[in-house]
Amino acid sequence: MASTPTGLQSTADLTRRRRIVGALNGLTFLGLAWALVAVLSSGGWTLIDVLMLVCFLFAAPWSVLGFWNAAIGLWLLHVRRDAWDQVAPYLPAAEGTGPLQVRTAVLLTLRNEDPERAIRRLRIVKDSIDATGQGAAFAYFILSDTNDPTVAEAEERAFESWKASDAVPQRLHYRRRTANTGFKAGNVRDFCDRWGADYELMLPLDADSLMDGPTVVRLVRIMQAHPRIGILQSLVVGLPSRSAFARLFQFGMRQGMRPYTMGSAWWAGDCGPFWGHNALVRIAPFAEHCHLPVLPGGPPLGGPILSHDQVEAVLMRRAGFEVRVLPQECGSWEENPPTVLEFTRRDLRWCQGNMQYWRLLGLPGLFPMSRFQLTWAILMFLGIPAWTLMFALAALKPFETQDLAAGYPAGLALFVYLAFLAMYLAPKIAGAIDVLMTRGGAARYGGAPWFLVGFVCELVFSFLVGAVTTLRTSLFMVGLLFGRSVTWNGQARDAHALSWETAARGLWLQTLFGSTVIALLGWKAPGALAWGLPLLIGFPIAIPFAVVTAAPALGALLARWKLAAIPEEFHMPAEVAALEAPMPPPPPAAAAA
Repeated sequence: MASTPTGLQSTADLTRRRRIVGALNGLTFLGLAWALVAVLSSGGWTLIDVLMLVCFLFAAPWSVLGFWNAAIGLWLLHVRRDAWDQVAPYLPAAEGTGPLQVRTAVLLTLRNEDPERAIRRLRIVKDSIDATGQGAAFAYFILSDTNDPTVAEAEERAFESWKASDAVPQRLHYRRRTANTGFKAGNVRDFCDRWGADYELMLPLDADSLMDGPTVVRLVRIMQAHPRIGILQSLVVGLPSRSAFARLFQFGMRQGMRPYTMGSAWWAGDCGPFWGHNALVRIAPFAEHCHLPVLPGGPPLGGPILSHDQVEAVLMRRAGFEVRVLPQECGSWEENPPTVLEFTRRDLRWCQGNMQYWRLLGLPGLFPMSRFQLTWAILMFLGIPAWTLMFALAALKPFETQDLAAGYPAGLALFVYLAFLAMYLAPKIAGAIDVLMTRGGAARYGGAPWFLVGFVCELVFSFLVGAVTTLRTSLFMVGLLFGRSVTWNGQARDAHALSWETAARGLWLQTLFGSTVIALLGWKAPGALAWGLPLLIGFPIAIPFAVVTAAPALGALLARWKLAAIPEEFHMPAEVAALEAPMPPPPPAAAAA
C-alpha cells in the first residue's frame, strides 16, 4: 500500500480524509448558497442581489472550512482515543534518549529591530537548550538585514557583548548583509549558501520568537528519526503582554488554535503549513528545492515573494519530503502586535504576499493538496473585501424596493445570517469547549468563571477588531491594482499608546463607512440593523477602539486583574520568566572597541 515519504501514513487513508472534508465543506457551502439564493431571488433578481451572491461565494468558504476544522479537531481531542496516532504518527520519536546525532543551526533574522530585545530572546533559547545537556549539537546565527547604521552598530555591540560572556563563543555567529535582497527568504537563502553544508537542520526564529530547550530537542529527535520530514512546524502561541490589544487577541487565538489546527492536521497530513519561524527545516532539500522564484515585473505582484513560507512548504513537499505541524501547546511562543494599526500593518504585508500566489498556481509538479493550499491562502484575503462590500450592499438593498414584507423569507434570511455567524465563531467556541472539557484546562486560565469572563470579553473584541481590519485590508487590495506596495522593515513590538490624531489619521474612513451603513439601515431597515449591529458597530467606533486598546493603563489593569490571561501568567515557564525580568542596560559603545 502506498504511503507518505516517511512510511508513517497510508496515502489512501489521507485521500479518504480529504474527500470527507471536501464533501462536508461542499455540502455545507452549497446549502448556505442555496438558502441565500432563495432569499435574494424572492422579489426577483437585481444587480445588488447578484453582487451580494458573488461576494458570498468568495467570502463564505473560509468560514465553512474553519467550522469543520474546529469540529473535527474537537472530535479528535475528546472522542477519539487514537487522536495522536491519527494526526501525528511521528510523535513517539520525540521521547527518544541519548545524544543528538544531527547538527542544528538556530537562526535569528533581523531587520532594523531593537537588537538588545531580539538578541536577549536568542540568549534565553540557547541557555534553555544548553540546560537539556544537548547544547553541543546547536550553533546560533544572527542574520541581519539592517540598513539603519545606528541599529547596525547596536547589533554589533550587543552580539560582541554576548560572545564575550559566553562559555563557547565559537558557536555564536553574526552576519549583516548590506542589501535586503529577497527579504527574509533571501536572508535565510544566504545562510544556506554560506553555512548550510555544515548543518542538517535549521530553526528560523523571528525577532519576537521564544522557544524552550526541551521543545526544541523533542522536535530535533523527531526530525532525526524521520529523515523524510522536511519541515516540522510547532504550534506557536502568544507571550504575556502589557498591551490590552495583544492580550485580548492572543487569548482568543490561544484556545481557538488547538482544535482548529488539530482538525486541519488530520486531513492535511504530510502537506502541512509552514509559518516561517519556530519550525525545524531540513537544510539540504530546502537549499536544493525550495528556491523562491522572482516573479516577473515589479511590485506589488512582481519581484521577490513576500509571503515566502507557504511557497517553501509546497516546494518541500514537491521534492518528496513531508511538511508536518505538531498541534500541541509546547514551549513555542511569539509576540502579537500591540495595537490595531500594527496588527493591520502586518496583515497588509501578508496580503500582498498571498496575492502573489496567483502567479505560482501553475508551478509544475505540485501535489493537488499543495495547489489547494496556495489557492486557500489567496481566498483568505479575497474574502475580506467580499464581506466588506456585502455590508455596503446590505445598506443599499432596502432602497431597492418599498415592500420587502410581502413574500420575503425573513426566517430563512435570519437562518443564513445566524448560520454564518456560528461558523465564523466556531473555532473560538470549539476552543472554549476544549478548555472546559480538558482535565485541568480551565484551571490553567485561572478557573472556569475567570476563563468564561475572558472568553466573552474576547468575543466582543473580535467583532470590533474584525470591522477595523476588514476595511483597511479591502482598501489596500484595491490599491494593489494601482501599484500600491508595502515596505519591509522592523515592527513596533512593545506596548505603546496611540494618540487620537494617529488613530484618526489611520481609521477615519472606517468611521465614515460604518456610520453611513448604520445610518442607512437605521433609516430603511431598523430590524436588519438590530441583527447586523454586532458586525457593524466596530466601524464607527474604530478610532476610540484603537486608542483605548493601546492605552498602557488598560493593559496594566487587565494584567493586574488577570483578565484574558493566558496559562503562562499563572504558571510561568523559566524562559518566559527570564524574558519578563528587567532588561539589563545595553553595553556601552566603548565595549565594541
